[in-house]
Amino acid sequence: MKQILLLEDLPEIRAWLRTLVLQVFPGSTVTEAARVHDALQQVGAQRFDLAMIDLGLPDGSGVKVVQALRDNQPDAQSVVVTIHDDDDHLFPALQAGAYGYLLKEQPREQLMEHLQRISQGEPPLSPSIARRMISYFSAQANRPGAQQAVSTQDSLMPNVQLTEREREVLLRVAKGFTLPEIGVQLGLSRHTIADYVKQIYRKLNVSSRAEAALEAQRLGLFRR
Repeated sequence: MKQILLLEDLPEIRAWLRTLVLQVFPGSTVTEAARVHDALQQVGAQRFDLAMIDLGLPDGSGVKVVQALRDNQPDAQSVVVTIHDDDDHLFPALQAGAYGYLLKEQPREQLMEHLQRISQGEPPLSPSIARRMISYFSAQANRPGAQQAVSTQDSLMPNVQLTEREREVLLRVAKGFTLPEIGVQLGLSRHTIADYVKQIYRKLNVSSRAEAALEAQRLGLFRR
């Protein structure tokens, strides 16, 4: 059972999302908000386990709520649910602390499947969003001067020692593969992969797939 914040300005979509999250997390309490201002008040008044956040609201961007949750309730998981799949919306949301990013255009069954993965420790990402992240980080890794930039950045950051297996898992996490898919690729069980992911996140001091992808880029894994 979870305490869930639902930020969506359109009543019919809000009702649809409410029904969806209650099917995935039965017995949960859902607090609704239609504006950024209202959602920020709720964040200041009560604790949440999960927040479903639209980006384009009448009084601003839902990114403000994502950031408020990250700053004030770091254990809360913010999942963006939006129609926007462009870099200008995606990366600010991830940088603000979004745990997942889902597109409303996906079929209901797929959205529910993505949300169910939260309980398995897998950040929910729509396939096209995962592909966009891969494309972005691959392009960053291949740009002129990237190797020098990575080396400079490495010299300024703590030396993180990952085993070769952990690096293999991290690269696949960054590319958007699910835990069962990584298990099949590496010949390991999903539970073993989940343990690897926990160890990796702990070593890198990250808590989301987006942050893990940034670390994979920093470590040069996209050039392998």
